[in-house]
Amino acid sequence: MNPILAPLFARRSVRKYQNRPVPEGILRDVLEAAMSAPSANEKDPWEILVVQKPEVLAQIAAGLPYGKMLVGAPVGFVVCGDLRRVNGQHLSYLLQDCSACIENLLLALSMLGLGGVWLGVHPREDRIAHLRNLFGLPEHVIPLGVVAAGYPAESHAPRTRYAETRVHRERW
Repeated sequence: MNPILAPLFARRSVRKYQNRPVPEGILRDVLEAAMSAPSANEKDPWEILVVQKPEVLAQIAAGLPYGKMLVGAPVGFVVCGDLRRVNGQHLSYLLQDCSACIENLLLALSMLGLGGVWLGVHPREDRIAHLRNLFGLPEHVIPLGVVAAGYPAESHAPRTRYAETRVHRERW
């Protein structure tokens, strides 16, 4: 692994967190990094709900089959996209832009000594409806994913998942 890329290889999914709040300044840094993601035609369609109340995190977890770690997380980020603001109002661009936003958010967490895990929401209609109802999201706002985050209570070694067999040069 190239040591210059160490922050990328160090980012791992973290599902257990210390009982320690995340300072507001760090939350701001993470959000700023998330929103510096690339976006088709610079439309920046993302909208991010920051959730820190344990009872609300538990409510989110209740509607996400793989989201139980939210109950022990000090913060959750619900990343949504606004169809009115996306390039050409295309769902595909919204998904790409908001996915880049989530990846930036995860990398920022890792680089700042925190950890997180991406919980998929879209395209599962039941999960979308759960978050839409919980937060009163308007129809043009689509929840794409949730990130549980906090200071890690577990550690994972950096790794690469590179597979030469999946690289194609010039043609298939």
